[in-house]
Amino acid sequence: MAGARDRLPLWVQTRCGLEPRTLAALTVVLLVAAGLAGGYFWTGRPEPVRAPELVRAAPATVASTGRSGPEPEAREEVGPPPGPPVPSVSSGGKVVVDVGGKVRRPGVLTLPAGSRVADALRAAGGVRSGADLTGINRARVLSDGEQVLVDVPGAQVAAPGPGSGGAAGGGGEPGAPVSLNTATVEQLDTLPGVGPVLAQHIVDHRTEHGGFRSVAELREVSGIGERRFADLEPLVRP
Repeated sequence: MAGARDRLPLWVQTRCGLEPRTLAALTVVLLVAAGLAGGYFWTGRPEPVRAPELVRAAPATVASTGRSGPEPEAREEVGPPPGPPVPSVSSGGKVVVDVGGKVRRPGVLTLPAGSRVADALRAAGGVRSGADLTGINRARVLSDGEQVLVDVPGAQVAAPGPGSGGAAGGGGEPGAPVSLNTATVEQLDTLPGVGPVLAQHIVDHRTEHGGFRSVAELREVSGIGERRFADLEPLVRP
């Protein structure tokens, strides 16, 4: 004990009076202080920190509304009420018309379905100078097998038929004989005993033979017998 006392600093030996109890208490205090200091430094030492793992976002889920029962019915779109058909040019249809009179290139022309009289006149090279276009509705839609005559003496203007606004070169006034050379299929269809098919046969015969030179040639049309010819003879003219 005396050796330990001798190793103490001089100021400690002077303060404590070299009492054994004092030295023992001082030693205990120093040991406790050293332990506390060591524990403090141990707990305050830097420690490695592990980086947090990446967390992937969970897929979004659609929350249920909790409703039960049938699905609501889809509403049907209501469009405008159907109106009258508008003539249009068909991509695949064709009409064959006979254009004559005072045009530059008269003849039988094949035009797209839905073409108008003005298109037929243009395809025929246009009208000649000084030609009278009175009574010709150039905005009318053409029908297959009809004849368009421009400023031909004796040719009469057709009465308006269904779906047309007047025709060039057709029948005549009410009660007048129908011209076999200028009437359209619609106008021939109005004759007694003549339906759309027979009217088309008459127009086809006219196109193939260059027109009717007399009413008697009507007998050569397929479907016209003696009795039907007798009924039609007073109602038609070449």
